[in-house]
Amino acid sequence: MKNMRTPWLSFLLSVMVMIQCVASAIVLNEASVFSETTHLDTGGLSRESFPEGFLFGTATSAYQVEGMADKDGRGPSIWDEFIKTPGIIADNSTGEVAVDQYHRYKEDIDILAKHNFEAYRFSISWSRIFPDGAGKVNWKGVAYYNRLINYMLKKGITPFANLYHYDLPLALEKKYQGLLSRNVVKDYADYAEFCFKTFGDRVKNWMTFNEPRAPEPYIVAHNLILAHATAVQRYREKYQEKQKGRIGILLDFVWYEPLTRSKADNYAAQRARDFHVGWFIHPLVYGEYPKTMKNNVRDRLPTFSEEEVKMVKGSLDYVGINQYTTYYMQDIGPRQPQKDLSYQQDWNVGYVYEKNGVPIGPLEYSGWLYNVPWGLRKALLYIKERYGNPTVILAENGMDDPGNVTFSKGLHDTTRINYYKDYLLQLKQAVDDGANVVGYFAWSLLDNFEWRLGYTSRFGIVYVDFKTLKRYPKMSARWFKKMLTRKKH
Repeated sequence: MKNMRTPWLSFLLSVMVMIQCVASAIVLNEASVFSETTHLDTGGLSRESFPEGFLFGTATSAYQVEGMADKDGRGPSIWDEFIKTPGIIADNSTGEVAVDQYHRYKEDIDILAKHNFEAYRFSISWSRIFPDGAGKVNWKGVAYYNRLINYMLKKGITPFANLYHYDLPLALEKKYQGLLSRNVVKDYADYAEFCFKTFGDRVKNWMTFNEPRAPEPYIVAHNLILAHATAVQRYREKYQEKQKGRIGILLDFVWYEPLTRSKADNYAAQRARDFHVGWFIHPLVYGEYPKTMKNNVRDRLPTFSEEEVKMVKGSLDYVGINQYTTYYMQDIGPRQPQKDLSYQQDWNVGYVYEKNGVPIGPLEYSGWLYNVPWGLRKALLYIKERYGNPTVILAENGMDDPGNVTFSKGLHDTTRINYYKDYLLQLKQAVDDGANVVGYFAWSLLDNFEWRLGYTSRFGIVYVDFKTLKRYPKMSARWFKKMLTRKKH
């Protein structure tokens, strides 16, 4: 029996090896598989659909992709502390390793270049540069960002550097309660200036904060606006003329559509816009908070001094708009007197996700993201009309799959392709209607640590095996490659 079993085992092993080889071939040659089995329909979109010089890129943030959270001199951020709370992250995961871009940045930038993207929006970890938030510099952190920036430029990728993406150094939270203290304005501006001085010879596109909304209290948002304006002032006074760069801020903007044509629902939708995007862009354009906020928040809303108004007003060369979804808004009647007023109560609006039993759009995995392409066009035209048609970068846009999606289904992400196609068609229409949009960034380059959803959500156009951290461009990445291929003249 032993002699008979040996060839049988050999046969099984050879079959298993053959299967593995075939599987590897499919993965390695996924481009040809996709092209043979799927028509990557761009809906008529091409690079030529957009103005000359219009940039296409992808975006990530430091804590979500870098890893090395407690290595090479990086100090902890408030997220390193926050994730320690049991149950606060869906799968109890952390960004300690994330997807290890700290070591794999060349591979990631190569993927960008290979798929015809021209720009990468990354964030700099404040506590990787200043482990204590201020004072001593961590030169290993500086060296990492120098390597990343230099490699981007080598590969023809334009760097867009965001200085803050939710990751305040924990040391400042412990020292003076972080963003609740006016002290953060100077420490942030010092950090920003260090980055301008160190990286600004190569980085020409800066963002101060990503989605700086703070649920409560209003003093946090006020300090963020002052920190932004102070950093912009330093950049303009000391670096902009020589470095010839530009600086802005990144604001998220859900489009709020009135549920009905009634005056009350229209007012409710406008309040929602004012309390969301207006909270930040209104002061930066007009030097004051929106009137609806003043009326509803009253003496709980901080005010800007005359000197601060001069510094805040006009403190952006462009604005980044992160736009994913749209909700209906309805009036819910007079505000009820309450002892403990909150930011959400100050809006005094009702969220509605369907009309006459019809959802506003398909609901994606994360539970908050409805696929509503026309909302993007309305949001961009609103910024154009209400805020003097500033230069805009569509700085985030995308959708997610569940983290446990099968490998095959994860790669064949046709729903994501249709999402991008439909949203980009609406973006083109907004540009054709006069919105001064100069760039588009897909969120995200990679599946990564999705904040409180951990690794249960995948927003990337590149599939990441969270065990091996191996990267596999999805069909959506190949769709972009086709759409962004320059026509030969």
